[in-house]
Amino acid sequence: MNGESSRSGAITRICGYFDDGIFEKELARRVAFRTESQRREGLSELERYVDEEMIPAFEDMGFETRVFENSFEGCGPFLLAERLEGDDLPTVLGYGHGDVIQGLDDQWTKGEGPWVTARDGDKIYGRGTADNKGQHTINMAAMRAVIEERGALGFNSKVLIEMGEENGSKGLREVVGDNTQAFAADVFIGSDGPRVSAGRPTVTLGNRGSEPFDLLVELREGAHHSGNWGGLLASPGVILAGALATIVDANGAIQIAEWLPPPVSNSVRMALKDIEIDPGLGGPEIDPGWGQPGLTPAEKVYAWNSFEVLALKIGDPGKPVNAIPGKAWAHCQLRYVVGTDRDKIIPALKAHLARAGFDRVQVLPPHPANTGGFIASQTDMDHPWSKWVRGSIERTSGAPPAVIPSMGGSIGNDIFTDILGLPAIWVPHSYAACSQHAPDEHILASLSRDALELMTGLYWDLGDGGTPGRA
Repeated sequence: MNGESSRSGAITRICGYFDDGIFEKELARRVAFRTESQRREGLSELERYVDEEMIPAFEDMGFETRVFENSFEGCGPFLLAERLEGDDLPTVLGYGHGDVIQGLDDQWTKGEGPWVTARDGDKIYGRGTADNKGQHTINMAAMRAVIEERGALGFNSKVLIEMGEENGSKGLREVVGDNTQAFAADVFIGSDGPRVSAGRPTVTLGNRGSEPFDLLVELREGAHHSGNWGGLLASPGVILAGALATIVDANGAIQIAEWLPPPVSNSVRMALKDIEIDPGLGGPEIDPGWGQPGLTPAEKVYAWNSFEVLALKIGDPGKPVNAIPGKAWAHCQLRYVVGTDRDKIIPALKAHLARAGFDRVQVLPPHPANTGGFIASQTDMDHPWSKWVRGSIERTSGAPPAVIPSMGGSIGNDIFTDILGLPAIWVPHSYAACSQHAPDEHILASLSRDALELMTGLYWDLGDGGTPGRA
């Protein structure tokens, strides 16, 4: 069946899938797998998610599946699901990750905890609902609706499900690099991260990179009485605070020249001019004066670099005593866009601290709990596939989607753009206030239904001819 009626038929099918509660049932079943990749003892659950949940679901849609073991000990496997319908058809590589961050069970306030979904109004709570089980559930269901309506996809589909994104995607670069033919495609279209606002479909063309590192001031063993020794012993906390104050100013603007990207281009400014950062209901209020002066909020997140202190410790914060600690530690991170020289980030930091007189501040590899770094990468905003995806989404939604050059977060986008040589396009199905790395993670039911319609239309169009062709 061809034509607009069949496209509409596929979208009607996917709306029924949602309205009949099947989406929530599938999501609940997947959330119940405790796929915490940051816990070594969670490996068996990562493998079980692939074997018991993903493989049967894909095979039921006519996909063949192949599991790649991870070369990193204790890290989760990779699944490649393929449905190849013809050599003359476009091949699309999709993506999802089945692992989640730690459940933080004791901090959860909604429902029965992170591993049982709970509905409260428009919010569906559960670990992984937004990041990323809900998102790949949406895409898989949309493909199934097209197959049911058309009898075929009309294009070749490859879908990569990794089980270690929240642990730095360890092994992903190696498995793709060693099997480029297996993952070869014409375009990458995946879903992860948030929309610019819950109600506005979004196309994202890249990601900021992430460079984590630790700062340590270690002056002596043990702690010493602050009365007897105050004024005589150097304070690690004061030294570390002083060092941090030279990296950014009082408003968070970066002060290390090598850490600054090129100026925001006119084309990016034009694309972002009407983008409003919507924290969403319950989200934090934006601090308008924070970060690089002269930039809009959208430019600060999608086109500029930011420095953060993610953890800081001196003494025992829970039981402070009258003693000068011997050391102070901070776990830090630079998020950076394309155009920043990644190889200069750490050397420039060391040189900056030395010039500022902080020779006692050591720059060290990141804490084992957060070692994952990502490389910034981006597909050109005028690439034919970028324009095509935007057109398909507009056809379904009736309005142009927001287009951003880079998601604020980080993911292994460069693996697809640089190793596989593909245009990489992301269509996210979450929103900024989803609490994805915090207790009470959730996805919005209304957004999920909308995303199901958009992706069903997109997959229908991929099989309807008129795509840009090979990358």
